[in-house]
Amino acid sequence: TEQRWRHLDTMQFETILVACLPRCQCQEHGVKTVQAPWAARHSRFTLLFESFAIELLLHCANIKAAASMLRLNWHAVNHIMQRAVERGLSRRQADGIAYLGIDEKSFKAGQHYVTTLNDLDQGRVLEVVEHRTTEATKELLETLSQQQREQAKAVSVDLWQPFANAVNQLLPNADLVHDRFHISKYLNDAVDAVRRKESGELRKTGDKRLVGSKYVWLRNPEKLHTQQQLELNTLMNGEFKTGQAWALKNMFRVFWQLGCADAGSFFFEYWSKRVDAAGLTPLIKVKEQLLRHFDKVLTWFKHAITNAVSEGLNSKIQIIKASARGFHRFESYRNRILFYCGKLNMAIES
Repeated sequence: TEQRWRHLDTMQFETILVACLPRCQCQEHGVKTVQAPWAARHSRFTLLFESFAIELLLHCANIKAAASMLRLNWHAVNHIMQRAVERGLSRRQADGIAYLGIDEKSFKAGQHYVTTLNDLDQGRVLEVVEHRTTEATKELLETLSQQQREQAKAVSVDLWQPFANAVNQLLPNADLVHDRFHISKYLNDAVDAVRRKESGELRKTGDKRLVGSKYVWLRNPEKLHTQQQLELNTLMNGEFKTGQAWALKNMFRVFWQLGCADAGSFFFEYWSKRVDAAGLTPLIKVKEQLLRHFDKVLTWFKHAITNAVSEGLNSKIQIIKASARGFHRFESYRNRILFYCGKLNMAIES
């Protein structure tokens, strides 16, 4: 039977290889067609063409743009990417991974997420599952070999309980470390909640001093430029409740610089009393949330790991998502994430 394979262009002209492959009769497997040495099984492209397409995709980060340059339809290029991901995953070695990160990423509109499992040392996505439930996270961790699960030392996560449940069940030797950057985000959100409420109350009296000051309160002091620093100083002199919240948020930054868990516990007790004395409900809620998980917050002093790598990967995933104008199918989203963020060996061997 005559078969055709798309090959690299010759002097800008589309080149097609045409051949009739011989068939053989096998006593064990029946009639089989001989595989062409210039193409992978079930592929309509030569190995050289697929290699070029993969390199182009890695630089385009957009299937539609790559398809236009390759003069193929979207589905053909998507299948090349899918085969590349499958090839890369099959070549992964089950080496020990000491530090893992689990994070979520929005998928569709509303409360629809995917969960990623990341190798913090090598900065790569290991696997992706749909949803962020305990069962979904367990499914994610089960993609690791038994040996990898036993060798994991620590996992960095936010305060989302289903992540903790799955880690406790499937990674017996791993410590749970609640990510400091997520905790900082909770504190920032609390400061902004205080600001919004206080600004609303002041605006009723015609006082607009807090209007437009959101990012002055949320940035770290050392990152403020001169004008913002002057604005912050002026606002702090106004003795706003938001200023109290800002001071308590920045006071907590000292926690991460302490040398041991005992010092951390002593500091947290002192900080908690200051929060209670201020009486700001959003900060009290964060304090109580940290208190419920405090043993896992203290593991920072044993394993100083964060989800900074995971957040960096999330930023890359966001670019991929924006470039594709969103995804309708989880499988396409997963393939794209692993293709660009999995650090897979997808090279085609001739």
